[in-house]
Amino acid sequence: MPDAASVIAQGAGRGLATERGLHDRRARLGDHPVALSLATIAAALAPAYVIRWHVGFYPTTLLEAAILLSLAAFAVESVRARAVPNWRSPLTLPAVLLLVAGLLSIAVAPSRVAALGIYRAYFVEPVLYALVLATVVKRPWHACLVLAGFWVGATVLALADSAVVLSGLATHTFNPRTEPPAAIYESGNAVALFLVPLVGTAAAIAFYGTDRRARAAAVVFLLVGVPGSLLTFSRGGWAALLAVAVGLALSHRLRWPLLGGLAAFAALLGLLPTIRSRVAVQLSEGPGNTVGVRLELWRDTLAMLRGRPLFGAGLSGFQQRITPLYAKRHDPAPYPHNILLAFWSETGLLGLAAFVWIFCATAAAGVRGWLRGAPEWRALSLGILLALLAIAVHGMVDTPYFKNDLSLEFWGLAALATTAWRASAPGGA
Repeated sequence: MPDAASVIAQGAGRGLATERGLHDRRARLGDHPVALSLATIAAALAPAYVIRWHVGFYPTTLLEAAILLSLAAFAVESVRARAVPNWRSPLTLPAVLLLVAGLLSIAVAPSRVAALGIYRAYFVEPVLYALVLATVVKRPWHACLVLAGFWVGATVLALADSAVVLSGLATHTFNPRTEPPAAIYESGNAVALFLVPLVGTAAAIAFYGTDRRARAAAVVFLLVGVPGSLLTFSRGGWAALLAVAVGLALSHRLRWPLLGGLAAFAALLGLLPTIRSRVAVQLSEGPGNTVGVRLELWRDTLAMLRGRPLFGAGLSGFQQRITPLYAKRHDPAPYPHNILLAFWSETGLLGLAAFVWIFCATAAAGVRGWLRGAPEWRALSLGILLALLAIAVHGMVDTPYFKNDLSLEFWGLAALATTAWRASAPGGA
């Protein structure tokens, strides 16, 4: 029979082991393990905004449910840990200005109910999600976990879309001169808008990441993400993907051989009949050529904005305001296919200025993180810079923000960029 002293010693040993286990778990996941896990799940469910239902009169989505769960867990864990949200960042003031601009745009919107829905889904929830990430992401491993969540969602999206496109090509039911078929989303272009920025983050981590597991995950995603981006047959997506590849090559000391290899690869792709046909359609008259349509849309958008320059058309108001001008010749467009014109129209000049400020502050944090950050954070900073480059290039001919998945992706990347710089700066976290 063991004596009392040995029983007490064994119990103390078990207690120390449990304490060490809790300490290790906290070291890995920080003070907000549940919030970090749920934020990662929300990132993976970004494409799941297409799953919709109503709770009474309130319309919601699977993505919104995941975001709200992560916010609730964050609030509970913050109270228990007596932790104050990490709200101080270069994004704080422009984010507040953007939210104020959104409120003003609700007041002038043709439909305030629709405007409130967009304000909630595209502004309030993504900004709060960014606040969660800015607080719970403490280590590069945390940031890579969140990115891996986005990669998982993008992988499912890319595989489903690629399967439909490849089937169409195999059965000759898809003509590359016309709009390609799509799965989950309504168009291949919508897939490219979400996918290509994430390819940029993965490419940087695959090239420069210091964590072997993160690099392996990035490579796996690239094996799906790059072909998936090409198979969207989105010409704006192709331009963004090329910009990401050029930016990555320029970041490397072997930039000239890499640029040469990239040029050769692009030339080989151009020899494929489907690729060549898809590009050539923009140089000829007829179905599939969107250059003239976009030029008309931009001209009519500027004409509409000249009559309401300060507040724009209001949230959700573009389609109704542009119809008297544009719909005489073409189907009504939900947005002006240009990210700057879209923000001006949806949120007025104040919202446009706030968005440009947020974009530039995120880019500045990425540049500082890449050039002067700690080695374990540098790859993440470069990846977000490449993602911003993709958004900027594609944003010249489309609107890579005004969707549930795109706004969440944008604010998630913005939060990780500022977190990476703050954590690796002198006196940082």
